[in-house]
Order: sequence, then structure tokens, then C-alpha cells
Amino acid sequence: MSKPLVVIAVGGNSLITDSTHMSVLDQYQAAGQTSHHIASLLEAGYRVVVTHGNGPQVGFILMRSELAKNVLHQVPLESCVADTQGAIGYQIEQTLANELRRRGMQASLATVVTQVVVDKDDPAFSNPTKPIGPFYSEEEARKHAQDDGWAVKEDAGRGWRRVVASPHPLEIIEQDSIRILLENDVVVIAVGGGGIPVIRKDNGDLEGCAAVIDKDAASCLLAKNLKADTFIISTAVDKVMLNFGKPDQKALDRITVAEAKQYMEEGHFAAGSMKPKVEAAIEFIEGGGKHVIITQPHLLEEAIAGKNGTHIEP
Repeated sequence: MSKPLVVIAVGGNSLITDSTHMSVLDQYQAAGQTSHHIASLLEAGYRVVVTHGNGPQVGFILMRSELAKNVLHQVPLESCVADTQGAIGYQIEQTLANELRRRGMQASLATVVTQVVVDKDDPAFSNPTKPIGPFYSEEEARKHAQDDGWAVKEDAGRGWRRVVASPHPLEIIEQDSIRILLENDVVVIAVGGGGIPVIRKDNGDLEGCAAVIDKDAASCLLAKNLKADTFIISTAVDKVMLNFGKPDQKALDRITVAEAKQYMEEGHFAAGSMKPKVEAAIEFIEGGGKHVIITQPHLLEEAIAGKNGTHIEP
């Protein structure tokens, strides 16, 4: 199709502005603010796929499940991911449709509940590191480990938490469906929370597993496979920084993949925040992509016009 394709990865924390605005209504309103800027890209003539994070929202479901465990069954992690794909997809889909209607634009939208295949032998399964859900006392955590088979770890002096694997995404099951929707000019919301993690059994059947796939890595895989023109990673800062948080911090406007790799090797990007985003940017371009933008959601219009954000190119 002639219209350029943009894949926009929206962070799950973008829907929670602060600790006093965490309700479902608060998240819906935050989704509406992001949808306002996504609508501008559609108005400018781009085809759009929206992906999103879900870390806080999965945590809320797990906490509810924990509190209700004496009266209801607990919710498997892969089901939590599926639940949040539907809920957050609904919020983005409805607020974006409302915004487009207010602008006098018509568009079809669809949220695709998306499964993502991981390797059952991925090393991450033998070394789970991703903390999820509520904090526990050591006694409670070890009881869960014994009764439920959880891996648990102490989390930076704040308490004990469940930790799960974060395996690398290999295949997006609904990718052909997403492609067909795009070919019919549908705005697609997909790969929420990095996708529902599934493994292929020896007989070829798919089976869910207790894991969390990095949202930016899965979004990168989708963007590569769809041959997107631009991959946008929305985050909490205007631009990628060198020496972030230090007096000599420096914003990066345009960098090459070689420069991004050099800055990573020098330790500029933290493992839990900017590093996976830069890694996803590098993987997208090395897989044939041409352009990655990292910026805040409210700067999407400026960033796509080259006036803001960090731009990474070959």
C-alpha cells in the first residue's frame, strides 16, 4: 500500500500518570490523551499499528487474584496478559475512534488478542528475573514457592516478589490476520504487553506459559515482519540521554546504529529502562528497518516531523 506504515509502541506506564491516578477511569483518560496524538498521524496519512505495555495492569490483576484466593481460583499469568490486551485495547480503540469522529474522519479499528511464540528452552526460563505482582513477606513468598512452584526473590529491600522468565519473542501467531486488516485500511491494536507467551509442544499444539515478553522486543518483531517504515517507541522522556540524571546529561537528536551500540557498550542505558528500547531499535534497523523514533506520546506529531525525539537510523 502507498501510505507509509508506522508501528507505535505505547508504554504501559503511559496509562498511569502518577500514584494518585491509577483507576480504570484515569487510565481511560490517559489513553485518550495518547489517542489524540495517534489520530494526528492518521490524519497526516499514515497507516498505524499500536502496541502497548501492560506491566502495572497485570500487577493489579495479580493483586486482585491474591486477595480473592480464598474464594476464587487464581488467574494464570498468560490469562492476565490476555485480559489486559482486551481491556487496554478497548480503551485505545474507543478513545481513538472518538477522537477521529470529532475530527470528521472515518476509520475502522480492531484490537487483536495476540499470541507470541517463545522457545520452551529459552535460557530465561532457567533464570527468571522479571518481578511481577505484589510484594510479600519472606514467609509468604516462600509458601507460594512451595505450594505454587513460583520463583521468588527479594526486591531491593522492599519485600519479596514473584519473578518470571522474560524469553525472546520468536513468532507472532496472528501476524497474517494483522496484515490482512492493514491491507483493508484498518487501524490495528496488537501485541499488547509483548503478546500472550506461548510455546509450541512437540505435536505442534500451542500452550500458554508463565512468562512476560518484553513489549519493545515483540513490537520490534512485528514492525520488522510487517516491513514498517517507522518504528516509534513511546516512553517517559523526550529524547534518549547520555549520562542520564547527571549534571552533564546530553540529549541525542539523531544517531546511527553504530553510535547506539557504542553508547550501550559504554553503559549509558539502564537495563530496566532505556536499554531494551535501544536494543529493539537496533534490531529493527538491522532487520531491514530504516527509521526508529524514541520520544514521549505527546510529542508524536513533532517527532514524526523530525522536530523532536531521538531518531535512530542505519
